[in-house]
Amino acid sequence: MEHKQWGKETIFYFLGIGGIGMSALARFFHAKGHIVMGYDRTSTPLTQQLEQEGIDITYEDDLLHLPSLIRLTPVEKIWVCYTPAIPQDSLLKNYFVQNGFPMMKRSVLLGKITEQYHTIAVAGTHGKTTTSSMIAFLLNEVGFKVNAFLGGISANFRSNLVLADSDWVVVEADEFDRSFLTLTPEWAVVTAVDPDHLDIYGDAATFEKGFQDFSKKIKPNGQLLVQFEVATDFNGLAEHTAVVHYGITNKTTVECRAENIVVQDGRFVFDYKGTINIDGIVCGLSGRHNVENSVAAITIALACGGEPSDIKKAMSAFKGVGRRFERILDEEGVVMIDDYAHHPTELNAAITSARMLFPGKKIGGIFQPHLFSRTRDFLDGFVSSLSALDGLILLPIYPARELPIPGIDSQLILDKISLSDKKLLEKSELLEIGIPADWEVVLVLGAGDIDQLVKPLAVQLKQREK
Repeated sequence: MEHKQWGKETIFYFLGIGGIGMSALARFFHAKGHIVMGYDRTSTPLTQQLEQEGIDITYEDDLLHLPSLIRLTPVEKIWVCYTPAIPQDSLLKNYFVQNGFPMMKRSVLLGKITEQYHTIAVAGTHGKTTTSSMIAFLLNEVGFKVNAFLGGISANFRSNLVLADSDWVVVEADEFDRSFLTLTPEWAVVTAVDPDHLDIYGDAATFEKGFQDFSKKIKPNGQLLVQFEVATDFNGLAEHTAVVHYGITNKTTVECRAENIVVQDGRFVFDYKGTINIDGIVCGLSGRHNVENSVAAITIALACGGEPSDIKKAMSAFKGVGRRFERILDEEGVVMIDDYAHHPTELNAAITSARMLFPGKKIGGIFQPHLFSRTRDFLDGFVSSLSALDGLILLPIYPARELPIPGIDSQLILDKISLSDKKLLEKSELLEIGIPADWEVVLVLGAGDIDQLVKPLAVQLKQREK
C-alpha cells in the first residue's frame, strides 16, 4: 500500500539515519521495496545492522560521498527525511535544500505513514518506549496483529520496527518539537506530563498545552488513557472520546489499576483491576514503574478483545526494551542495570525500583546529563534524585543538538550533591579507574552516548568477581 504522495519508485534518503526513530522509518521503506540511503556522523551497532540489511550509509558530511544515484535521479523522485539534530551548516542538508528536493522532518513522515492506519499512540514524558513496545507485543501475542514504530530495540521483536498484515499501528507520540501533533490516533495513552524540552516550549504551561493539543487530535469515538496523577485538563476532545484513568493505586475511582504489588524472585507480581480483573500477573520487567506501564498495555489489550489468560501469559514473556532498566549483569556480588533515564522523574523511578529489588545493597550510579538546557532547567531535581544514591560518578554533559551554556556543567550538579562518595570523570578516566569495589548495584543512567560504556564496564565487573 503506497501513500498517494510517493510511488513505488521513490527513493528515500535519511539525514541522521542512525537515530532510533529514523532507523525504524528507514527499515519500513526498505521492507516495502524502496531504495533507502542515508547519512550519520558515526558508525554504531545500529547503523552497521542497517548496512547488513542492505541500506547504503555514508559517515561523511561531504558531497563527494553522495551516491551517484542521488545525482542521476530526478529530485521529485527522492524524498529526504531529516532530524533536528542535523546542524544548519550541514553540507548534505544544504545541498538537498538548495536543489529543491522534497524534504520533511521525521515526525511529519511518520504522520504521513500513519494516515494509512488505525493508530494507537503513546505519549508522555516518561515510559513511551516501554509502554508502546509492551502494547505491540501484547496485541500481537493475543492475536490482534499490529505494526509498530518503536523508540528502542524491543528484546522480543529484536527490532524497533514491527511489520504485520494489519491496518493498525502502534507508535510513540514524541512531544519534542511538538512532533506528536502530526498524528491522528484512534486511541492515545498519556503516561506523564512532567515538564521537559523547555528549550522548545519555553515554560511548563506551554509544555502542558502541547499535550492538550495532542489529545484533541484523537479521532471521534476514540479513547484517551491517562495516568491518574496527571493533572492536565484534557478538554475539547472529539465527540464521544472516552477518558480512562490508570495507575498504581487502591482508589476504585481509577478505572484501571494495579493492586497488591509484591516482589517474588526479583520480579513484580500484581493484580489488575478494571472492567475485567486479572490476578497474579507477573511483570516480565524490573522496575515498579513498569507495573504502571503494564496496566496501560493490559487495558489496551483488553479493549482489543484479548483474552485475560493470553494477556497474563504474554505479560510474563515480555522482555522489555534495550536501555530501559535492562539488567546487563546479575552476578552474585554485583548487579548492573542500564537505563535511559535523563530526567529527574526518570532517575527517581530507576533508583526507587533498584531499592525495592535490592534492599540493603549499596547502589551506585553513573550518570551522563543530557543537554545543557535540561541541566539548567531541572538542576534542583537532578540534585535531589541523584542524592538518593549511595555513590555517584558524573560524566560531562552530552550536548546533543546544543551549544554549551556558560556556567552550566556537570560540576554544578556535583557541588550540590549531598554524597561523600561522588566524583566527576571523563569517560576515558572511568574506564581506566573502574567502578568502586564496594558498589553492589551499578546503575548506568543517561540518554547520550553513555551506552558505549556499558559493555566494557560489564567486562570489568565480571573480572572483578572472579
